[in-house]
Parts: sequence; structure tokens; C-alpha cells
Amino acid sequence: MENTAASKLPSSVQPASSSLWPLRQLDQVGRSIVQSLRTAQGLIAFALITLGVAFTRFNASSRVIHPQIRAQIRRAGLRLLPMISFLACALGLVVIGQMVALLTRVGAQNFAGTVMVTVVVRELVAALLVLARAGAAYVIELGTARALGEVEALEALCIDPIHYLVIPRVVGLALSIFSLTVYFIIVALVSGYVFAFIQDVPLLPGDYFKQLAVALTWEDFALLALKTCSFGVVIAIVTCYQGLAQPLRLEEVSRATTRSVVQSVVACVLLDVIFIIVYLVM
Repeated sequence: MENTAASKLPSSVQPASSSLWPLRQLDQVGRSIVQSLRTAQGLIAFALITLGVAFTRFNASSRVIHPQIRAQIRRAGLRLLPMISFLACALGLVVIGQMVALLTRVGAQNFAGTVMVTVVVRELVAALLVLARAGAAYVIELGTARALGEVEALEALCIDPIHYLVIPRVVGLALSIFSLTVYFIIVALVSGYVFAFIQDVPLLPGDYFKQLAVALTWEDFALLALKTCSFGVVIAIVTCYQGLAQPLRLEEVSRATTRSVVQSVVACVLLDVIFIIVYLVM
């Protein structure tokens, strides 16, 4: 009889375990939501602190901070020019050139400028490249400095880590992404017309650039500058937050880097959605 009762015990426990599965999943979802809200709260607080330091102490120690900003621009901007040039030419040859040829075949070449402004001008390729190249490196550098106690050493020397470490990266990334995006657009549009010209598309250079000029408005230039600079600020804030905002051990730096990349991509996509809505409303 005891063996029979023991054999029946797992079967009686099994329904209770299966009935708890939805509650466990709900608990996991709730934990994820709470963690996301805490991360968002920390990012907003870190961004406000950075903004306050930028307004109150930007010109302080200019002989130290301004060279740091130029170094970040060289690192996140100039070093990416070869890769940006390659991707811009590839986009121009593969996408824009074929699009112009297709529009010409269907007799809609007058819409080439509008289509290309939509495809090329309103994009975030440069921001993602800067994130992959410089943003991840920021987390590794700052996280390692935090783990080794270098940030505490700066504070002991009465040096504000936000002013010395974060502000140059925020300004450098904002200016780099804006400059790289403008360069990317110019190279892509020119290479696209070169590919269309090779295909004997009956579209004169004057007509091509006139369509672009007609399709572009001052709102496009203003929103382009605002969007690209916003991408740079968001990427710098997220990466610096993951590297500085909380104590890290050396073995935790890699996980912080992964989190920063994921959070930066999500933030940039959400920001891009907002700008797309603004484009549609305008």
C-alpha cells in the first residue's frame, strides 16, 4: 500500500506544478518590467545630471576638456570615414541607382528626388556604426576604470567624473554622428547617380540634383541635425551610464557592454520612430 501511495504522489504533484507555470511566467514578465523601469529611471537621472554639468561647467578646464572632445571626434568620426564611404557607395550603387533606373522605366523619374530623400536622408546607419565602433568601447573603458578604482581616484582629486569622462563623449558622439550622416548622404546620392549614369538612365545631372533640391525642405535639414545629434547624445548617455553609474567588477564589464548595446539600439529605434511620426505630421 505504501508503494502504491508513493507511486501516486508524483502524479498528484504534476497538476499543481503545471498550474503554477502561468504564474511563474507572469512573475518573470513583472520582474522584467520593473527592471526596465528602474533602468529607464536611472538613465533619465544620469542624463539630467549630465545636462546640468554641461550647462554649469562646460567652459571650466577648457584646456583639458576641449582636447578630449577633439579626441572623441577623431575616434568616433574620422576613423569611421573608410567604413562610412564603403557603405555609402554600396547603398548608392545597389539601392539608389537601381531605384532611379526602375522609376525611369515606369515613367516616374520625376519622383526620384522625393524617394531618395526618404530613403537616404531619414536613416540611422551612421549612428549604428558609431555605436558598434565607439559606444561599446566606451563601456569597456569606463567599466574597467570603475572596476580598478580610477573613477574614485578622480573624485579624490576633486575632478568631476561626469565633466571629465562623460561630457567629452556626449559632445564628441553628437558631432561625429551628425558629420558622418551628412557625409554618408552626399556620397550615397552621388554614387547612386553614377550607377544610374552607367546604366544609361536618361536623367541629366541638373535634373537629378534639381529634384533633390525640390524634395528637401528646411524641416529636413533641421530634423536631420536634431535627430543625428540626439542619437549621439543617447548612445553616449547609455554607454557611459552602464560603465559609470554602478560599481562593476572586471568580470561584469562584458555583460554591461552587451546591455549598453541592446539599450542603445532600442533607444535609437524608439527615437527614430518619434522622428518618423514628426516627418509624417509635417
